[in-house]
Parts: sequence; C-alpha cells; structure tokens
Amino acid sequence: MKKRLIHTLLVTIAIAMSANAQPSCCKDQQEGNPYKKYTENLPFAMPEVKAPVIPDYKVNLKDFGGDSTGRALCTDAFAKAIDALVQKGGGHLIVPSGVWLTGPIVLKSNIDLHLKAGAIIQFAADETLYPIIKTSFEGLDTRRCQSPLSANGAENISITGKGAIDGNGQYWRPVKRSKVTASQWKDLLAVPGSVVMPGDYWAPTASYAKGHQGADLNVPTAKTDEEFEAIHRFLRPVMISLVSCKNVMLKGVIFQNSPAWNIHPLMCENVIIDNILARNPSYAQNGDALDLESCKNALIVNSRFDAGDDGICIKSGKDADGRKRGIPCENVVVDGCTVFAGHGGFVVGSEMSGGVRNFKVQDCQFLGTDVGLRFKSTRGRGGIVENIFIDNISMMDIKTDAITFNMYYGGKSVAEMIADGDKPDNTTKKPVDETTPIFRNIDIQNVVCNGAGRAMEFNGLPEMPMDGINLKNITIRAKQDATFTNCTNIKKENVKVVVE
Repeated sequence: MKKRLIHTLLVTIAIAMSANAQPSCCKDQQEGNPYKKYTENLPFAMPEVKAPVIPDYKVNLKDFGGDSTGRALCTDAFAKAIDALVQKGGGHLIVPSGVWLTGPIVLKSNIDLHLKAGAIIQFAADETLYPIIKTSFEGLDTRRCQSPLSANGAENISITGKGAIDGNGQYWRPVKRSKVTASQWKDLLAVPGSVVMPGDYWAPTASYAKGHQGADLNVPTAKTDEEFEAIHRFLRPVMISLVSCKNVMLKGVIFQNSPAWNIHPLMCENVIIDNILARNPSYAQNGDALDLESCKNALIVNSRFDAGDDGICIKSGKDADGRKRGIPCENVVVDGCTVFAGHGGFVVGSEMSGGVRNFKVQDCQFLGTDVGLRFKSTRGRGGIVENIFIDNISMMDIKTDAITFNMYYGGKSVAEMIADGDKPDNTTKKPVDETTPIFRNIDIQNVVCNGAGRAMEFNGLPEMPMDGINLKNITIRAKQDATFTNCTNIKKENVKVVVE
C-alpha cells in the first residue's frame, strides 16, 4: 500500500510538472479561453477567438545541427526540425538561447516556433537566399523576394516565447537623407556598391536604384523573369508573411529590423497577436510594424509598436486587384496597445479596396507618432470602411494631426504633405462608381491628446462625403484647430480643442 501511495504521488507530481512545462498556447486551451473577454459586449457580432492547439511533441534546434554562434547558416537545421515535427503531426520547435543565423524559414501546420529567453533568430543578409516569388505587396499582385519567415495555407501555427527575430533590414532598405543624421548619412555613403538616387535617396545597390525607377509605390514595372532578377534587391520582402492561414498566434516575441513591412498577416482567419514588440528604426522606409490585410476575426492586444512607418495598419487590397479579391478586413479588436513612433498609431488604408468593417479599438496610447488616428484613401480605391468603434485613446506629442481622414492620399506621410505644401482639390466632383471609396459610421469617443500640430483634419471627397462620424468626449491641445471638409452627419458632443 505504501509503495502504491508513493507511486501515485510521483505520478501526480510528474503530471503537474508536465502541465507547467507546456507552452502557454496549450495551457490556454486546458484552462478555458483567456481571450474570450475581448469578444464579449462588442457593438457588432464577432465569434470567440481561441489560441491554436499545438501537439505536445517537442524538438530542439540544436539536435538538427543548428549553430548558436551566429557564424554558420542554420537554414537546413530549421527545415529538418520542421520536417521532423510534420512527421509527428506537429509540435514545438524550441530555439534555445544564442544567435541563430538563417535563410528563409517556412512554418507548417500544427507547429509552434518557440524562442527561449536569449534566443535571437537573425535572417542572413544575402539576397541569393531569398528567391523571387509571386505574392502581394502594397495591395497589388506582384513579385517579391521570399519572406524570411512565412507560412501559406497553414492551420494552427504560432510564434511564441521571449526571444527576438531580426530581419537584417539595413541590408535591404533605402534611406532618405532627411530622416537620418549627418553622421548616419556619411556612414551610408561609405557602404560599398551603394548609390544616391535623385532626391537624396540612398540605395544599397545600383540594381535597387534600377528597380526604383518608374515603380508604383514599391511595385516595379518589370514583367519578365530576367527583368525581376535584375532588380533582386529592390524586391525586399516583408519579414513575417502569413498568407491564407487559420488559427494563428504571435505571442511574447520581439520582431525587429524588417526589410519592408514587419508583420503581414494576409487573408488569415482567427489571429491572435498578444504581448509582442514590433520595432523598426525611425528612418525605416516602408517599415510598418503591423499590416493586417483582408483578415477575419483577429485580436491585437497588449502589444507595443515602434515603427518607421505606420504602427497598427489595416488593409484589404488596392484598386482593381483589391476589389477583385473582395475580402474585407473584419471583426477585429485592438486593445491595450502602445505605439511609440510611426506615421500613424492606428491606421486604416490606404489599401482598403476590399473593405474594412467591424472594429473595436480601445485602451490604447500613442506616444510621439506623426498622427494618432489615421484614415486614408484616394479615388480609384473603392471599398467601404464602416462600423469602426474607437474608445479611450490617450496621445501625447503628436507631430501633425491627432485625428485625420484624408481621401487624397498620394504616398506621403502627413508631415511630408505639410512640408511640401500639398493642397488637393477638394471642391471638384468626380463621377461616383466602384472606384469611389466610402467611409461611414465611425464612432470616436473618450480621446485625450496633450500636444499635436493640428487637432483634426477631415478632408472628404465632394462626390462622396464621409458620413456618420460621431465625436464624443474629446479633448485636444494643439497648435491649430480642427478642420472639416466634405463631411455629412458629423455629431460632436463635448469636443474641446485648446489652441496653443
């Protein structure tokens, strides 16, 4: 009897230790759903979002020949470890402390990429490791280099832990002279093979400069395989590309220094982004922190963003390509997030041709962004943005507008538009058709901004004014007052602007 009791006790302890050792995505499923609270009491119907269920099987990257010194490529080690997990039906790829230099990593279904504290995955600065593939960028169907970390059509995938993922973005990105110090510009000019394009625009190679010529907002004019290959470096990829995936979670990890956009979930469903840090240098061209595009049922919570472009950005495709895709970005909650820098804190557009609807943004803070709440589009996009509910937002040191709606977006930040003296024609009406963007039914309340260049700018289209914008309990201290052009049914209740 005594032996049986001891055996039972040991088994109980082992089970408890095993449960404690499980990654949080598995424990969440056993203990109930901690994310359920985010989809309760919303002003629109949204299903409960749950963390992906990952099998308990684990492998360690070291066991597949991975080198933690940062001196040898671990591309094969990652591939072999993922294949081993696939053969077991999935599981956790454990990345221990160390620097793991690698080429592209492709995640498969039922796999968690788990970075232990002190683990850094750094993607190698070598364009030959990233083949040119067909993909979508800036909302258009095009070709880019394969993303450093990607998944396509996968289910139940996650990137978790306390480590960091670095994209070696300085190898890929161009730099505008106006965005860096004199010392930084001098260092750039000393990079072998680099060139300066018109407008004091540094490029890492002559082939990059060639691709830049005639490109439409980073989408090149090349047509043939040979033409694309000749501008390989110009086709810099987004760092994290998740396409048509279901049940996705990013939790706890630092994502930094991306070649172009940092994190890009595209046409995904049931997405959780929790307690991450996505960061890029302030001069990172197209260095958006997060671009959620044509996704459904997503939570962006308790996370921090520090970007060279937009912070939290919502998209759904661009112009004819986006309308043809016809997949809106819908049913999304943004809660408890901080944006430190970037062109906008929470941003919708400008690629919103498939529509954006059913959003709740609450309890967020923007510290030093160019714009706080930014909505942007232009004629030719089409698409409908509606049912956006924004509540309890705090801002400080906003460089331009605390809140802006601009239907004349041309690829510049608001700061650049102001510096260049851009004044679009907002009086001449154009015909209304499928290419006319529509913004309606947007509720913004309980906003405090201490310091902005301008309180608000609402600049709608004369043929399609913004309709049904509710502003309530808003206090803004700014250098300039608010302006409203081509808007209908704007309701203001307890809106205070203090011009300083």
